[in-house]
Amino acid sequence: MCFYVRMPKASAFFFQEVLFIASTDYQFNEDIRDREVRLIGEDGEQLGIMSSQAALDIAFSKNLDLVKIAPGSNPPVCKIMDYGKYRFSQAKREKEAKKNQHIIEVKEIRMSPSIGDNDFLVKLKNAQKFLAEGDRVKVTVRFRGREMAHTNIGEGLLRRFAQECAEVSALDKQPSMEGRHMSIFISPKVQVQPKKVAKSAEDTKEAKPE
Repeated sequence: MCFYVRMPKASAFFFQEVLFIASTDYQFNEDIRDREVRLIGEDGEQLGIMSSQAALDIAFSKNLDLVKIAPGSNPPVCKIMDYGKYRFSQAKREKEAKKNQHIIEVKEIRMSPSIGDNDFLVKLKNAQKFLAEGDRVKVTVRFRGREMAHTNIGEGLLRRFAQECAEVSALDKQPSMEGRHMSIFISPKVQVQPKKVAKSAEDTKEAKPE
């Protein structure tokens, strides 16, 4: 006989989904077949050592679930809880944590030694945008043909690029050659939000035209 996490009848679909997730994490209810278990009540009360069937009967009498929380203990430790509710709240917390987590990506900006000023500024603006979003930036100069004889020009470009971004970034890696490419890495600085100062009534008045 298979026992499921108790959920309202109207939640049959969610009922099955919770069962699938739960079964991959903990043993619960009739999956627990140990001869004896140490039982903890739903409020954390120590209920002692008893057979797994007796512990299951107590959980069922409260319309709750029996969950094995410490399988490595001797005897294993089980707790009475609403397992469906527990898994739902846990999934919700994990979702919130992922939402607030920022994954740092490495963005790449590519240039040639002969890049014009306008194109340089466009590349610079893109890099500053990436840095503002919290991403790391790799800036690369590609050398072709005879340009390899003038790698000093590429190094100058990279150092100028890093200098232009110095207010919002830190240089992680000095210019270095990899084949026909020279690159640097820059990372965003930790931004300190300026405190908001309340304006006085005089400050908020619009200046009258003379």
